[in-house]
Amino acid sequence: MDMTDKTPDIEELEKEIALLPAGSITTKRVRGKEYYYHRITQVGKRTETYIEFDKVDALRAGIEKRKELEGKLKELKRAVADEPKRRQTTHDFKCYVRIGEQLVKMAAPVRKFRHRECYQTLRDYIFGEQQDKVFILYGLRRTGKTTMIRQIILEMTPEQLDKAAFLQIRQANTLSEVNADLQYLEKHGYQYVFIDEVTLMKDFIEGAALFSDIYAASGMKIVLSGTDSLGFVFTEQDQLYDRCIMLHTTFIPYREFETVLGIRGIDEYIRYGGTMSISGVNYNETSTFASKRSADEYINSAIARNIQHSLKYYQDGGHFRLLYDLYAKGELTSAINRVVEDMNHRFTKEVLTRTFRSSDLSVASRNLLKDREQPIDLENNIDREKVERSLKTMLDILEKEEQRVEIDEAHGGQIKEYLSLLDLVTDIDQIYLPEPGGKTSRSVFSQPGMRYALAEALVNALLLDEKFSYLDASERTIILNRILDTIRGFIMEEIVLLETKLALPRSEVYRVQFAVGEFDMVVYDPSSVSCHIYEIKHSKELVPEQYRHLIDKQKCTATEHRFGKIVGKYVIYRGDAAESEGIRYLNVENYLKNLLENR
Repeated sequence: MDMTDKTPDIEELEKEIALLPAGSITTKRVRGKEYYYHRITQVGKRTETYIEFDKVDALRAGIEKRKELEGKLKELKRAVADEPKRRQTTHDFKCYVRIGEQLVKMAAPVRKFRHRECYQTLRDYIFGEQQDKVFILYGLRRTGKTTMIRQIILEMTPEQLDKAAFLQIRQANTLSEVNADLQYLEKHGYQYVFIDEVTLMKDFIEGAALFSDIYAASGMKIVLSGTDSLGFVFTEQDQLYDRCIMLHTTFIPYREFETVLGIRGIDEYIRYGGTMSISGVNYNETSTFASKRSADEYINSAIARNIQHSLKYYQDGGHFRLLYDLYAKGELTSAINRVVEDMNHRFTKEVLTRTFRSSDLSVASRNLLKDREQPIDLENNIDREKVERSLKTMLDILEKEEQRVEIDEAHGGQIKEYLSLLDLVTDIDQIYLPEPGGKTSRSVFSQPGMRYALAEALVNALLLDEKFSYLDASERTIILNRILDTIRGFIMEEIVLLETKLALPRSEVYRVQFAVGEFDMVVYDPSSVSCHIYEIKHSKELVPEQYRHLIDKQKCTATEHRFGKIVGKYVIYRGDAAESEGIRYLNVENYLKNLLENR
């Protein structure tokens, strides 16, 4: 309760005390008989008044009651005095502000949540020594930013909590209004201030130095959080250069997904990975077409609008560069969606301008036809043109003739640049052997759940095809399951490549392609001039065909010439650890969880 609510209690006590007798009762013995006197000291002068015997008990009760109430009054006044003076005054906050008991209630729901691996960095800032820097907690939606703040609040002592405030920024807020609230909080003793969704302010990027130069420099610990990651990147390079600590929450590796959420299995990570939401509610739901709608909404709000909002307010929109025309004509979101959907993320003119053709559908079609046990010609059982037209509509992708802005390779390069700054894509080099110097790059997407949701949109498009519906239920099920299995296999390969590269910064991670066949992953250690070679299979079965390239002498010789001695050959798959012909089989979940131990 706000201690200002106690003021009426104080006034009532003072009135009640005023009506009760003060002083004390003394006795005197005269000629063996006791006489009672009411002793009172006022303005330094003591007086004693005789009390008749039959009134002594009532007077004594009144005096004792007064002393009891005076004790309560003293405690109440002390409590009010000990509260920060803000409790005795009012302030018209411009932002939505939570303090005191409101903070406790806000934090309570996450009491049993496990901490993310990056949580300790935030903890060190809040409970460590003053650094005269602000802390920036940023990342895509549902990656644990607000949860981490609530967890920190739960760790605070009552004294620290009394000096903490949480400010929720609204789009209408300005930096001037936030400054007014911070001035008030600083004046009244607040030392820990959490400001959520700070990038919603139009003038944040250009005025962010206020937080470090004025408030952090004077002893406040300020945590800024928000979903416009690109805005924070611009700020860190400009207004807050060397005056902030950055903590990015977007990338969530498999081991953390399993440890924090308690969900085990690579397929579950493929389906839901990318957020700290147990149900993957942001872009994976079970109702028909929900996955596409959710993924589309997530891409638009968490990625496309993120980029556009930050570019709009950074240097008055002067950083759009070649993307401005796309933004002005409302086609930037379409371009981003096209890039996200493309399986290989080839940021080239071909990807952005070609007549739309689903790469997922092409791969699945080839795999179904190659199936040795039950080959199915998917192309002859669907209306390809109708399916892709439906899929194009679902993905909001514009054909070249519908685009009002001519897109070239430079546009794609800039989209890739901003997606990289958001930690959404990482480049994996693909080496061509035995030719020297042959190399391209493949951009791996870091949000498997979103990627999978877009793949499910393809399946939903197939379900709408009239020609496909003529197949019997068992054939339809086989085809649809095979398509999704093909997609999961590709995403699993991307996950392994991405997490290996991020976990082993001293090594180099490649895909190696030969004239015939390839190694899905080669991990090269420059310090020892040696390498490990891998095949990555979305399978639980141990089949010799899986490692036929790993035991190919010509391929191994070319690889050792380029990367040094091969010290390990592996197949990463979903089954149990095993060994066959000198090839070690590694369970994919265990491999991903143990990556940090292999640094």
